[in-house]
Amino acid sequence: MSSHGQPPVHRAEVEVAGRPLTLETGWLAKQANGSVVMRYGDTVVLVTATMSTPREGIDFFPLTCDFEEKMYAAGKIPGGFFKREGRPGERAILSARLMDRPIRPLFPKGFRNDIQVIATVLSADQENDPSLLAVNGASAALTISDIPFDGPIGAVRIGLTNGELVVNPPMQQTDEGSGLDLVVAASDNAIIMIEAGAQELPEERLLDALDLAHQEIRRIIKAQRDLAARAGRPKVEVALAAVDRELDAAVRGRALPLIRQALGQSEKLMREDALRRVAEEAAPALLEQYPEQAKEIEEIIAAVTKDELRRMILEDGLRPDGRRARDIRPLSAMVGILPRAHGSGLFQRGQTQVLTVATLGTGEDEQTIDDISLRTSKRFMHHYSFPPFSVGEVRPLRGPGRREIGHGLLAERALERMLPDETAFPYTIRLVSEVLESNGSTSMASVCGSTLALMDAGVPIKAPVSGISVGLVTGSNGQSVILTDIQGIEDAMGDMDFKVAGTRAGVTALQLDIKTKGLSREIMAQALQQAREARMAILDAMARTLAEPRAELSRYAPRIITIEINPDKIREVIGPGGKVINKITAETGVKIDIEQDGRVLIASVDEEAARKASQMIEAIVREVKVGETYTGRVTRLMNFGAFVEVLPGKEGLVHISELADGRPNKVEDVVKVGDELTVRVKEIDHLGRINLTRRGLPGGPTGEPAPVPSGDRRPRRDDRRFGDRHRRRGPRPENP
Repeated sequence: MSSHGQPPVHRAEVEVAGRPLTLETGWLAKQANGSVVMRYGDTVVLVTATMSTPREGIDFFPLTCDFEEKMYAAGKIPGGFFKREGRPGERAILSARLMDRPIRPLFPKGFRNDIQVIATVLSADQENDPSLLAVNGASAALTISDIPFDGPIGAVRIGLTNGELVVNPPMQQTDEGSGLDLVVAASDNAIIMIEAGAQELPEERLLDALDLAHQEIRRIIKAQRDLAARAGRPKVEVALAAVDRELDAAVRGRALPLIRQALGQSEKLMREDALRRVAEEAAPALLEQYPEQAKEIEEIIAAVTKDELRRMILEDGLRPDGRRARDIRPLSAMVGILPRAHGSGLFQRGQTQVLTVATLGTGEDEQTIDDISLRTSKRFMHHYSFPPFSVGEVRPLRGPGRREIGHGLLAERALERMLPDETAFPYTIRLVSEVLESNGSTSMASVCGSTLALMDAGVPIKAPVSGISVGLVTGSNGQSVILTDIQGIEDAMGDMDFKVAGTRAGVTALQLDIKTKGLSREIMAQALQQAREARMAILDAMARTLAEPRAELSRYAPRIITIEINPDKIREVIGPGGKVINKITAETGVKIDIEQDGRVLIASVDEEAARKASQMIEAIVREVKVGETYTGRVTRLMNFGAFVEVLPGKEGLVHISELADGRPNKVEDVVKVGDELTVRVKEIDHLGRINLTRRGLPGGPTGEPAPVPSGDRRPRRDDRRFGDRHRRRGPRPENP
């Protein structure tokens, strides 16, 4: 693709799951520090990495990852009034988080340049996941750029089909819900990130899946290195501030006793207040000796606090609140605390408290999805809310950020496979988890609160689900301690946040984030084992409050009755312009959803109204059968008999000779329009006309029918048809 005067295009390729994964650089977005075009099947993603000059006054690493879904990539036009892409949807936000989490630990410590990585989906074939290309492309773009980056890394997805682990299964398979949906990112030597949903998968099977993923990832990393060998740029030098050893010793000598005393406070807010006072008490004397180094003093105090916390755990075997490594904080649970909610559960673990509320709705309450995926709607939603009062802070209330959306979808994934099938429980389900107190792992507390809320609402889940977060602290000598049920300070100053949710039978969701350069298989296995032990203890505590779903739904939840009709009858139920279905909903006050396969879902808080609507629909689609008896209304009279509506929209004729004994002079002498008559179907002729009789029924004729005069017969359909045609055309004109 190179042309005269242009730099050459470099290409690397590796086969993954039987399909070529290609990486190209040198022909698109050449002004970025690094730019790679990733292609897998007909899915194409452009990933760019750019870097700015350092910013003064910031104490964090400013990395931004964006995942741009362009609707043209899937041959779609965006919905809404403006018809252009706007705020990213949930899937795009999750994809951006997938990019961010594995690359963030691999930048130099103390690096403060702004880094932005953007993945733009140019083509989506609905089979190969663009988010995987984004993660691999982010690593490749950074690796070939001049940006300091200790990569490369790779990423794959592992599924489970017919009991076999599969690398990069088609997107449709994962959207429909396979036994495993596992995304793994890793370096050559260790796993860095995990995101997974599973169907109660045993821990050993998960470890097998991680091993398979790592094998494939190493091959992807080799392709990135091959590309960098041909097209890579020299890395810029990172100018990090040198440590002032004299100042460091002075700060440690004055602050360490105060820090040890503060870390001894078991209660979160008291400990945080004590740590804040460390700087207030230690800084004045230090500033007299080092007046120009206030910021450095503050940074050293933070570093000493982290070092001392980690020393306590590694050497003393004690955590800030006095627990040992495997101890879980006190647990409590309540249900049914909100009188009008369909279901509610309050779960508390130490100073982490989450209230989850369940709401049941109908098909029209499903969430519509407008993105580049095949999925168009969701019947199960979990939303996570993290207000500032949960951590004793004051800040403006805004819409959900990436963290809130990510935590909400993690809990959603943990519970989704335990929900009843839609045909057995045809409700739309929304859960909202309100974090009321936060001191570590609110997402896993949301899983527990959600299980309680679902069972309180009477949702027949397959099994209760609980969750726990496991941490890690490593020492310079290779020593490590795995911590069960980490609290906020251990998350902030530790090396790992490993969230594991599941039932008694197995794991339903995983999320791993680390701050080191990776985890070994041995640490992974030990972490999964400790998480399982904690999960069982939490499930026991939840069962003491509510062991299984309630037998009845809340009186305020809608009742849904499902009936199945012949799909050919759907038009009759709807009626011209919706006339029939609108009449039913007006009379009963119910909601009616009709599926293309003939399922009719009738929802109402009033169960009697739902049953009435069901009877009305069944009457519309019911077929008239010879020999059956019906009670109907007389709709019109003719000189030869009366027409009776035996079922909605279905009329039959009772001949005058079948109305009463003898032969009445006039039909009007026996019945009038609007009368109710009990009739039996005598025959249905070859034209579908229904002939009725009252013989043998109460009030009906008993003798033999009177002979029918030749001119007194029901007009045939063809007679009426030709007559109508003749009247439309008028008399034939005379020939001139």
